[in-house]
Amino acid sequence: GILLFSCKSVAVLPTKQPLKNVDLKLLSKEIDKAATNLKNLRSRVKVTYKDSKQKQQITLNLRLESDKVLWASASLLVPIAKVLITPSKVEFYEKFQKTYYEGDISFINKQFGTDFSFYDLQNVFLGNPISEMKSEDFKRISHPQFYVLAPKGKGNKFKPTYFFEPNTFRLKEQRFIIPGTAQSLSIRYLKDQKMEGKVLPKEIEISFFDGSNLIQINLDFMRIDFPKKLTVPFKIPEGYKKLSL
Repeated sequence: GILLFSCKSVAVLPTKQPLKNVDLKLLSKEIDKAATNLKNLRSRVKVTYKDSKQKQQITLNLRLESDKVLWASASLLVPIAKVLITPSKVEFYEKFQKTYYEGDISFINKQFGTDFSFYDLQNVFLGNPISEMKSEDFKRISHPQFYVLAPKGKGNKFKPTYFFEPNTFRLKEQRFIIPGTAQSLSIRYLKDQKMEGKVLPKEIEISFFDGSNLIQINLDFMRIDFPKKLTVPFKIPEGYKKLSL
Protein backbone atom coordinates (compact mmCIF):
# COMPACT_ATOMS: atom_id res chain seq x y z
CA GLY A 1 0.00 0.00 0.00
CA ILE A 2 2.93 2.36 0.68
CA LEU A 3 3.89 2.48 -2.99
CA LEU A 4 0.46 3.78 -3.96
CA PHE A 5 0.91 6.88 -1.89
CA SER A 6 4.38 7.72 -3.10
CA CYS A 7 3.29 8.12 -6.75
CA LYS A 8 2.15 11.59 -7.67
CA SER A 9 -1.39 11.50 -8.97
CA VAL A 10 -1.38 12.17 -12.72
CA ALA A 11 -5.09 12.82 -13.05
CA VAL A 12 -7.88 14.47 -11.16
CA LEU A 13 -10.60 11.85 -10.97
CA PRO A 14 -14.29 12.73 -10.84
CA THR A 15 -15.42 12.17 -7.25
CA LYS A 16 -18.52 12.90 -5.17
CA GLN A 17 -16.60 15.24 -2.86
CA PRO A 18 -13.72 17.57 -3.75
CA LEU A 19 -10.33 16.04 -2.99
CA LYS A 20 -8.36 17.65 -0.16
CA ASN A 21 -5.14 17.92 -2.13
CA VAL A 22 -5.40 18.49 -5.82
CA ASP A 23 -2.98 19.85 -8.40
CA LEU A 24 -4.64 23.08 -9.56
CA LYS A 25 -2.99 22.93 -12.99
CA LEU A 26 -4.46 19.47 -13.57
CA LEU A 27 -7.81 20.58 -12.19
CA SER A 28 -7.84 23.55 -14.59
CA LYS A 29 -7.19 21.14 -17.46
CA GLU A 30 -10.17 18.98 -16.47
CA ILE A 31 -12.37 22.07 -16.17
CA ASP A 32 -11.32 23.20 -19.66
CA LYS A 33 -12.08 19.73 -21.01
CA ALA A 34 -15.57 19.84 -19.51
CA ALA A 35 -16.37 23.25 -21.04
CA THR A 36 -18.96 23.44 -23.81
CA ASN A 37 -17.76 24.26 -27.32
CA LEU A 38 -20.11 24.51 -30.24
CA LYS A 39 -20.50 26.34 -33.53
CA ASN A 40 -24.19 27.30 -33.65
CA LEU A 41 -26.89 27.24 -31.02
CA ARG A 42 -30.58 28.03 -31.27
CA SER A 43 -32.85 27.94 -28.24
CA ARG A 44 -36.20 29.00 -26.90
CA VAL A 45 -35.77 30.38 -23.38
CA LYS A 46 -38.38 31.14 -20.76
CA VAL A 47 -37.19 34.19 -18.83
CA THR A 48 -38.58 35.13 -15.41
CA TYR A 49 -37.65 38.54 -14.06
CA LYS A 50 -38.20 39.36 -10.40
CA ASP A 51 -37.37 42.36 -8.23
CA SER A 52 -38.86 43.78 -5.03
CA LYS A 53 -41.77 45.34 -6.94
CA GLN A 54 -42.69 43.02 -9.78
CA LYS A 55 -42.44 39.66 -11.47
CA GLN A 56 -42.58 39.25 -15.24
CA GLN A 57 -42.23 36.45 -17.72
CA ILE A 58 -41.10 36.70 -21.33
CA THR A 59 -40.00 34.25 -24.01
CA LEU A 60 -36.67 34.67 -25.77
CA ASN A 61 -35.62 33.20 -29.04
CA LEU A 62 -31.86 32.99 -28.67
CA ARG A 63 -29.31 32.36 -31.41
CA LEU A 64 -25.58 32.12 -30.97
CA GLU A 65 -22.88 31.76 -33.59
CA SER A 66 -19.74 31.03 -31.64
CA ASP A 67 -17.36 34.01 -31.26
CA LYS A 68 -19.39 36.01 -33.81
CA VAL A 69 -22.91 36.92 -32.80
CA LEU A 70 -25.47 36.65 -30.03
CA TRP A 71 -29.02 37.45 -31.16
CA ALA A 72 -32.25 37.45 -29.19
CA SER A 73 -35.84 38.27 -29.95
CA ALA A 74 -38.13 38.79 -26.93
CA SER A 75 -41.88 38.23 -26.94
CA LEU A 76 -44.67 38.87 -24.49
CA LEU A 77 -47.37 37.11 -26.54
CA VAL A 78 -46.25 39.49 -29.33
CA PRO A 79 -42.66 40.39 -30.27
CA ILE A 80 -41.45 43.27 -28.08
CA ALA A 81 -37.70 43.68 -28.63
CA LYS A 82 -34.67 42.48 -30.52
CA VAL A 83 -31.00 42.58 -29.58
CA LEU A 84 -27.86 41.87 -31.59
CA ILE A 85 -24.47 41.61 -29.89
CA THR A 86 -21.15 41.04 -31.66
CA PRO A 87 -17.57 41.40 -30.36
CA SER A 88 -17.57 45.03 -31.51
CA LYS A 89 -21.15 46.27 -31.09
CA VAL A 90 -24.48 46.10 -29.29
CA GLU A 91 -27.73 47.07 -31.00
CA PHE A 92 -31.30 46.72 -29.85
CA TYR A 93 -34.75 48.17 -30.32
CA GLU A 94 -37.96 47.86 -28.37
CA LYS A 95 -41.49 48.36 -29.59
CA PHE A 96 -43.25 49.93 -26.55
CA GLN A 97 -41.44 53.28 -26.52
CA LYS A 98 -40.21 52.83 -30.09
CA THR A 99 -36.59 53.40 -29.11
CA TYR A 100 -33.33 51.89 -30.28
CA TYR A 101 -29.70 51.79 -29.22
CA GLU A 102 -26.47 51.44 -31.20
CA GLY A 103 -23.17 51.29 -29.41
CA ASP A 104 -20.87 48.80 -27.76
CA ILE A 105 -20.95 46.42 -24.82
CA SER A 106 -20.20 49.17 -22.31
CA PHE A 107 -23.97 49.74 -22.31
CA ILE A 108 -24.54 46.32 -20.73
CA ASN A 109 -21.60 46.74 -18.37
CA LYS A 110 -22.91 50.08 -17.13
CA GLN A 111 -26.12 48.43 -15.94
CA PHE A 112 -24.23 45.99 -13.73
CA GLY A 113 -20.91 47.66 -12.95
CA THR A 114 -19.20 44.81 -14.82
CA ASP A 115 -16.55 44.63 -17.52
CA PHE A 116 -17.79 41.69 -19.60
CA SER A 117 -16.68 41.18 -23.18
CA PHE A 118 -18.76 39.50 -25.89
CA TYR A 119 -16.90 36.23 -25.19
CA ASP A 120 -17.75 36.43 -21.48
CA LEU A 121 -21.46 36.76 -22.27
CA GLN A 122 -21.21 33.81 -24.63
CA ASN A 123 -19.61 31.74 -21.86
CA VAL A 124 -22.34 32.73 -19.40
CA PHE A 125 -24.97 31.21 -21.74
CA LEU A 126 -22.88 28.08 -22.40
CA GLY A 127 -22.22 27.44 -18.71
CA ASN A 128 -18.46 28.07 -18.99
CA PRO A 129 -16.32 30.18 -16.63
CA ILE A 130 -15.49 33.61 -18.05
CA SER A 131 -11.75 33.18 -17.28
CA GLU A 132 -9.43 31.15 -19.46
CA MET A 133 -8.76 28.52 -16.82
CA LYS A 134 -5.39 27.38 -18.12
CA SER A 135 -3.95 30.86 -18.60
CA GLU A 136 -4.66 32.20 -15.11
CA ASP A 137 -3.17 31.42 -11.73
CA PHE A 138 -5.80 30.37 -9.23
CA LYS A 139 -5.98 29.97 -5.52
CA ARG A 140 -8.31 27.41 -4.04
CA ILE A 141 -10.87 28.24 -1.37
CA SER A 142 -11.82 25.33 0.85
CA HIS A 143 -15.43 24.11 0.44
CA PRO A 144 -17.07 20.80 1.46
CA GLN A 145 -19.06 20.37 -1.75
CA PHE A 146 -17.32 22.09 -4.69
CA TYR A 147 -13.92 22.98 -6.05
CA VAL A 148 -13.87 26.73 -5.45
CA LEU A 149 -11.29 28.75 -7.37
CA ALA A 150 -10.48 32.48 -7.57
CA PRO A 151 -7.82 34.17 -9.72
CA LYS A 152 -4.72 35.18 -7.75
CA GLY A 153 -3.96 38.40 -9.59
CA LYS A 154 -4.91 41.75 -8.14
CA GLY A 155 -5.13 43.07 -11.68
CA ASN A 156 -8.78 42.52 -12.51
CA LYS A 157 -11.04 45.04 -10.90
CA PHE A 158 -13.86 42.63 -11.33
CA LYS A 159 -13.20 39.54 -9.24
CA PRO A 160 -14.76 36.18 -10.09
CA THR A 161 -15.08 33.19 -7.77
CA TYR A 162 -15.91 29.86 -9.43
CA PHE A 163 -17.65 26.80 -8.00
CA PHE A 164 -17.15 23.51 -9.87
CA GLU A 165 -18.82 20.11 -9.47
CA PRO A 166 -16.20 17.56 -8.35
CA ASN A 167 -17.83 14.72 -10.32
CA THR A 168 -18.26 16.48 -13.69
CA PHE A 169 -15.93 19.52 -13.43
CA ARG A 170 -18.87 21.59 -14.70
CA LEU A 171 -19.45 25.09 -13.41
CA LYS A 172 -22.14 25.40 -10.71
CA GLU A 173 -21.77 29.10 -9.99
CA GLN A 174 -19.69 32.12 -10.94
CA ARG A 175 -19.82 34.93 -8.42
CA PHE A 176 -18.53 38.47 -8.93
CA ILE A 177 -17.83 41.15 -6.39
CA ILE A 178 -17.69 44.64 -7.80
CA PRO A 179 -14.81 46.29 -5.87
CA GLY A 180 -15.45 49.54 -4.07
CA THR A 181 -19.22 48.97 -4.15
CA ALA A 182 -21.82 46.94 -2.28
CA GLN A 183 -22.76 45.33 -5.60
CA SER A 184 -22.51 41.65 -6.38
CA LEU A 185 -23.51 39.41 -9.25
CA SER A 186 -24.06 35.68 -9.05
CA ILE A 187 -24.72 33.31 -11.96
CA ARG A 188 -25.86 29.89 -10.81
CA TYR A 189 -26.31 26.84 -13.00
CA LEU A 190 -29.18 25.00 -11.39
CA LYS A 191 -29.50 22.22 -13.97
CA ASP A 192 -27.61 20.94 -16.98
CA GLN A 193 -28.93 19.03 -19.99
CA LYS A 194 -27.24 16.81 -22.54
CA MET A 195 -28.02 17.37 -26.21
CA GLU A 196 -26.33 15.49 -29.04
CA GLY A 197 -23.37 14.70 -26.79
CA LYS A 198 -23.00 18.30 -25.61
CA VAL A 199 -23.62 19.45 -22.06
CA LEU A 200 -25.47 22.76 -21.78
CA PRO A 201 -27.27 24.67 -19.05
CA LYS A 202 -30.96 23.88 -18.67
CA GLU A 203 -31.60 26.45 -15.95
CA ILE A 204 -29.56 29.55 -15.07
CA GLU A 205 -30.32 31.88 -12.19
CA ILE A 206 -28.76 35.36 -12.37
CA SER A 207 -28.90 37.46 -9.18
CA PHE A 208 -27.76 41.06 -9.07
CA PHE A 209 -27.62 42.94 -5.77
CA ASP A 210 -27.00 46.67 -6.10
CA GLY A 211 -26.49 47.33 -2.39
CA SER A 212 -30.18 47.65 -1.57
CA ASN A 213 -32.24 45.81 -4.19
CA LEU A 214 -32.06 42.26 -5.45
CA ILE A 215 -32.90 41.53 -9.08
CA GLN A 216 -33.29 37.88 -10.11
CA ILE A 217 -33.48 36.61 -13.66
CA ASN A 218 -34.21 32.95 -14.30
CA LEU A 219 -33.48 31.40 -17.69
CA ASP A 220 -35.08 28.08 -18.60
CA PHE A 221 -33.75 26.66 -21.88
CA MET A 222 -36.73 24.77 -23.26
CA ARG A 223 -35.79 23.84 -26.80
CA ILE A 224 -32.27 23.62 -28.12
CA ASP A 225 -30.84 22.65 -31.47
CA PHE A 226 -27.58 23.11 -33.35
CA PRO A 227 -28.43 24.29 -36.89
CA LYS A 228 -25.79 24.15 -39.63
CA LYS A 229 -26.71 27.69 -40.69
CA LEU A 230 -28.13 30.54 -38.60
CA THR A 231 -29.95 33.67 -39.67
CA VAL A 232 -30.00 36.71 -37.39
CA PRO A 233 -32.63 39.08 -38.83
CA PHE A 234 -32.11 42.55 -37.44
CA LYS A 235 -33.21 45.92 -38.82
CA ILE A 236 -34.07 48.97 -36.75
CA PRO A 237 -37.58 50.09 -37.80
CA GLU A 238 -38.13 53.51 -39.40
CA GLY A 239 -39.08 56.37 -37.11
CA TYR A 240 -37.64 54.92 -33.88
CA LYS A 241 -35.95 57.28 -31.44
CA LYS A 242 -32.24 56.77 -30.68
CA LEU A 243 -31.36 56.32 -27.02
CA SER A 244 -28.28 58.17 -25.82
CA LEU A 245 -27.00 56.31 -22.79
